[in-house]
Amino acid sequence: MAEPLRIAGTAWMAAAALTLGACGLASPELLSAGNVERAVEQVDDHPEAAASLLDSSFRLGAIMLAGADPDENAVTSPVSAIYALSMLRAGAATTTAAEMDEVLGLPPEHRDEAMNALLAVWQEHDGDPGSVDEDEPPETPLLHLADGMFVDRGLPVGEGFLDTLASQYGSGVYLVDYSDSSTARAINSWISEHTGGRITEAPVEYDPDTVLSLINTVYFAAAWETPFDPLDTAPDAFHLADGGTIQTDLMRHMTVANYASGAGWSAMDLPYNDGFHMRLILPDEGESPVMNADQLADVRVGMESGTSVNVGLVLPKWDHQYYQDLRPLLTAMGLTETMGLAPDFSPISDNLFVSGVAQDANITVAEKGTVAAAVTQITMGESGAATPDVELVFDRPFQYQIIHDETGMPLFIGTMMDPR
Repeated sequence: MAEPLRIAGTAWMAAAALTLGACGLASPELLSAGNVERAVEQVDDHPEAAASLLDSSFRLGAIMLAGADPDENAVTSPVSAIYALSMLRAGAATTTAAEMDEVLGLPPEHRDEAMNALLAVWQEHDGDPGSVDEDEPPETPLLHLADGMFVDRGLPVGEGFLDTLASQYGSGVYLVDYSDSSTARAINSWISEHTGGRITEAPVEYDPDTVLSLINTVYFAAAWETPFDPLDTAPDAFHLADGGTIQTDLMRHMTVANYASGAGWSAMDLPYNDGFHMRLILPDEGESPVMNADQLADVRVGMESGTSVNVGLVLPKWDHQYYQDLRPLLTAMGLTETMGLAPDFSPISDNLFVSGVAQDANITVAEKGTVAAAVTQITMGESGAATPDVELVFDRPFQYQIIHDETGMPLFIGTMMDPR
């Protein structure tokens, strides 16, 4: 048995190395909390917190889409983003914690327990992404989520934070050496393994000054309840937002589906087998497909009271990927302290700041079903200095002096009136 490793007072046992031997990479050391068991939580035990996380996910998803390039196809994973941010919130304190709760709309109580309960429900559909033939999406939907914290061996990590990761998030904790470039390849291999090879690189560029990285992956694969007939797929016109028209393959299908319409939209739910559906929202002509949180809430309410009708569906095939730097977006939302240089992440470790937040996602939709994957990464660095007691901002005319230490004689004295 491996010797106990103590991180900020908690005994964590070296459990098993990540299987990367085939890649010829040094394996990150996987740790497990030897004295912490995964808590058993039910969504019904925390209904208000779970509902709050649902609202937060849609709100964040709306903002992520609104922040995308309007000329690009965008695919995002709000679940992956809110999951990673919830892990970060578990390590926040004081004003940083309050800011995250307010800006992201996170529940003030039982946030971690509700995330644990939601993950338990999702894990009912868990499976190995590597087993999926993407040309034949599985009849039984597969939803695989994984999260891990990759921490530099030299960083002391708070006991309470590690215990929360173990008891509520089931997160693996990997000891790595960020000064060794092979760590980047090892993290990429972990991401590839948990996304079935659909994503092979971390979304945040490798930086040897990183001391901690929180990563969440989501992989989904499912066949339609009723597949489209490939013989009905044919090229036809697709009208672009700028008024242009292109020819693309359009699938055709007659199906019974939940349908509703509202101010500026019509929508239907296209079911997969066993517990999942794709909600397709068509804006009125001239309206944007990018909706704010209130509009998305209107769609949710409308679809809850939708009507089962026969729908003649014409839908394009698509295969898209999208990268998004989330740090400026989250800062613009109001997470100025959280994304700044002096946040309070003391439950994780002293003097940490968020150095990067990004998401990579992709999706393939065709006649037989859907395969999609996403990875969200939050990296952290050390500020190297405590929060200053006094801040001086030289943004107006000032004097300077160059003084000899031993004699105190002023070698130069000057004024800076205009830096141009």
